Amino acid sequence: MMPNARARFAALALALLLPACLPAYAAKNAPADVKAIEQVVESFRTSLINKDKPTYMGLFFSDKPEDIGWQYVSEDVRLQDIRKAKPDAIKARRIPANNFIALIDGAVASPKPKEETFSNTKIETDGDVASVSFDYSFHDDGVKTNWGKEMWQLIRTEQGWKIFSVIYSIRDSRSPAE
Repeated sequence: MMPNARARFAALALALLLPACLPAYAAKNAPADVKAIEQVVESFRTSLINKDKPTYMGLFFSDKPEDIGWQYVSEDVRLQDIRKAKPDAIKARRIPANNFIALIDGAVASPKPKEETFSNTKIETDGDVASVSFDYSFHDDGVKTNWGKEMWQLIRTEQGWKIFSVIYSIRDSRSPAE
């Protein structure tokens, strides 16, 4: 072979063989994973409406509040108003009683309907871990009481996608108009 032909042959062989030598990677945002994660979001939403604690609890990685991250952050104007009554209030205080179980228990115990709506949902996954972000609004008896941005971290287990942590901002009537 001529030197130029040899170089082309070597490049072609390398191009054909190299992918077989590389580790396999999960497809980013594979449609099946995205659909399954969308179903977790929808099940979360409907379990609150239906006051369905067993379904809701099954969406989480653990049934223990200490195992699931659950943290809010107050919007600044709202926080300033809260500080009028509670001068020691801070933007992001860890309150053990504020957790994923308290949310569903409050919905189940209330005679009034509770609903959380989601919009602008974005999902990012590699097939094993995922993040979901969206704008939310929380409604108590049809009245919008608070809203903000919410972000979840999920992991794919043998039982499917499970919520591992939730962080969210809180805006309400004290906050600047959205």
